[in-house]
Amino acid sequence: MEFALYDRTFGYYARAAQRSGRAGDFFTSVDVGPLFGELLATQVAEMATILRATAEPATHAENNPLSARSAVPAFDLVEAGAGNGRLSADILRALRERQPELYPQVRLHLVEASAAARAAQQTTLDDVRDRLSSASGLLPESFEGVLVANELLDALPVHQVVMREDGLKETYVAAVRRTIEGPPSTPELESYFDRLGVTLEPGWRAEINLRAVEWIRDAAQRLTRGFIILIDYGHEARELYSASHAHGTLTTFSGHRSDVARGAAPWLEQPGEQDITAHVDFTSVRDAAEAAGLTTIAFLDQTYFVLGLVEQWTATALAQRSAALKTLVMPGGLGSTHKVMIFGKGVGRPRLKGCSFSARVT
Repeated sequence: MEFALYDRTFGYYARAAQRSGRAGDFFTSVDVGPLFGELLATQVAEMATILRATAEPATHAENNPLSARSAVPAFDLVEAGAGNGRLSADILRALRERQPELYPQVRLHLVEASAAARAAQQTTLDDVRDRLSSASGLLPESFEGVLVANELLDALPVHQVVMREDGLKETYVAAVRRTIEGPPSTPELESYFDRLGVTLEPGWRAEINLRAVEWIRDAAQRLTRGFIILIDYGHEARELYSASHAHGTLTTFSGHRSDVARGAAPWLEQPGEQDITAHVDFTSVRDAAEAAGLTTIAFLDQTYFVLGLVEQWTATALAQRSAALKTLVMPGGLGSTHKVMIFGKGVGRPRLKGCSFSARVT
């Protein structure tokens, strides 16, 4: 999976600056238009206000009120899995228009593994590229602000396992279009289910995303203070590892079609030419985040996150964006399949606009 998606020469993501949209293989919330970025800008701006309100005053400004008022800290906006930068560009343009006092404080960090996508970021950012502080394949060493990851975790390489009568087995690629089963490559795979209290029945397949757990731990360590917003499709562990997903969730996308029905292992076909993805285990992500010092603030459907953010919009503004809004909240589509998980560090447990409508997970 890592080779097929991320190899520098042959990888699916490495060879193109953009894979989603009508001309691509799948559709994301960013492809709806700038509305998703506008909505996230509303949430990011509120988070920036909370950070300012809870910041400790600088020592050198304690006896100088004028200095304390004029010292405006930088605000880091980090997007992981940024692609060519479309989402960040939409967020920044909305901040510049609606939060002009915040916009000059923003330091944008784009994190993207694909060199082709990174090469396109300056052009995509265009009139807001003055806010770009860094662009690389790694998260900043440390940052204070907001980290956004939209559909990142589902594309991290997973281990596929299957339960047999004699115990847990892992699926390995033996040759082109052929797999074999063998002992788990690491004891972490069996302990993963033990930690969750999950028991697979014989014949059940499942995916374990150790990379997602490692990623959130790393992000938590690098975040000095602020928020992390994860947007992805997946489930709590008790649902993901159950009879309803007994065949696993590993699948491919090509030409806006899920190719799971083409064969037992469609992801072996045409490596580097199609997307490969698996649903996220949000329980393990949350447990790892909290163990690393983060506070879980919310977990809800994208539908309710979006409705919370537009609650104060005027009827005219909503009417102008009605088609895009319907796409983002559509049940059975992006609205219910995509979940939003928000973490905080050093900010308490604030009531956020994105959670004001409802905190429901379907």
